[in-house]
Amino acid sequence: MNYLRTAILLAGLTALFMGVGFLIGGQSGMVVALLMAGGMNLFAYWNADKMVLSMHGAREVDARAAPDLYAMVGELARRANLPMPRVYIMDNPQPNAFATGRNPENSAVAVTTGLLQTLGRDEVAGVIAHELAHIANRDTLIMTITATIAGAISMLGNMALFSGLSGNRDNNNGLGVIGSIAMMILAPLAAMLVQMAISRTREYAADNLGGQISGEPMALASALAKISQAAHIVPNNSAEANPATAHLFIVNPLSGERMDNLFSSHPATENRIAALRDLAARMGRGFARPEPAAPRHGPWGGGTAAPRRPSAGAPSGGPWGSGAARRGPWG
Repeated sequence: MNYLRTAILLAGLTALFMGVGFLIGGQSGMVVALLMAGGMNLFAYWNADKMVLSMHGAREVDARAAPDLYAMVGELARRANLPMPRVYIMDNPQPNAFATGRNPENSAVAVTTGLLQTLGRDEVAGVIAHELAHIANRDTLIMTITATIAGAISMLGNMALFSGLSGNRDNNNGLGVIGSIAMMILAPLAAMLVQMAISRTREYAADNLGGQISGEPMALASALAKISQAAHIVPNNSAEANPATAHLFIVNPLSGERMDNLFSSHPATENRIAALRDLAARMGRGFARPEPAAPRHGPWGGGTAAPRRPSAGAPSGGPWGSGAARRGPWG
């Protein structure tokens, strides 16, 4: 049902785009708009991942730079039957993460330093599994296409205003000044609503598959609760500067987005947790209490890597430290 809804929303977004082009310039305008969108999508298909990672100052890490994180991503990718994605870390205090890439063979997972310093091991594994689910479901490509078309519709709305004010328009399809202003406002708004609806649909699907990949849906639920709470307290400056990328993150990184309504790019966290609780019940997994945050020694040290299931009373330490005296959930 989620895939059908996504297909319907994508079709609606494409129809809206072509409709705006037709209203601006008739059939010729529709053709020009379609060609323009095709060029933008082609560019985005090959370069969107690099652009997004650069926008957020992400740097690539390997098994030597971040052994625990890199090995965890590798283990979860094997569970999901996916090729190893590139791994990135963003120097950002807000706990958050996103995935990008045009296909599983050219994908990347990016996490913030805030995520690694705030969440326990099983919670981080749940977040990474969620992002791998986006890759497996081809959501990263879908969201790139929707963002590109939505941006093109906004641009066409501005063109409609210019066309209406200049009077240089087709007599049969001219919108007039009032119609052009309405088009400038309503077309981007409609595109934004469809884009957000697609994003919300894909988040539920990624939560479900991510919970299955990690094997601990309630660890992901606990991570969502912590990230959602922190996201409205700790600013994400790169996301605020590039709000069009907000839908890529596991939790909306922008301030003031709490409602599960038409104007939210993500479902309400409590609704996502409820769905994960249902999944946990079907999988025979009980409710896992959130892991307490532990003192961190920095995300660059060595240590064991494979994600594990929660265990009571295990000694722990910083997630990246080495040696026997671990005192955190990564021990």
